[in-house]
Amino acid sequence: ARPGGRMARAEPPAATFERRVLRSAAEHHYLRVRLELPDGGARPSVAQFKQLVVSALRELHGEVGAALPVDVLTYEEKTLSAILRVISSGLVKLWSALTLLGFYQNRRCAFRVLQTSPFLLALSGNSRELVLD
Repeated sequence: ARPGGRMARAEPPAATFERRVLRSAAEHHYLRVRLELPDGGARPSVAQFKQLVVSALRELHGEVGAALPVDVLTYEEKTLSAILRVISSGLVKLWSALTLLGFYQNRRCAFRVLQTSPFLLALSGNSRELVLD
């Protein structure tokens, strides 16, 4: 008891905060991409599409970039859409190379990265493209 007959109030312990930064431990990242080409002209086959990705990497990042392991998991020639797999440490290199690519067979083109995820399942469905009966 304090002088004067009042009880001493116990101070609550000071709150402590611990900052935790969680980096994705995923080995690979997946990208859903679409190649936009002007109308007319040949559409690239899956082999030509893969070669276009490798040449984009080589153009921006040199031979080291071209050696980055990138896999074309799915490719739709009709829509020029693909799902690419890249090691997580190479995600930024791949994304930047695709973004800066401007030509395919002397025609203007553009890659659009539609989705990216460390989980392939996340790219399997897109609620924005869902068709309801």
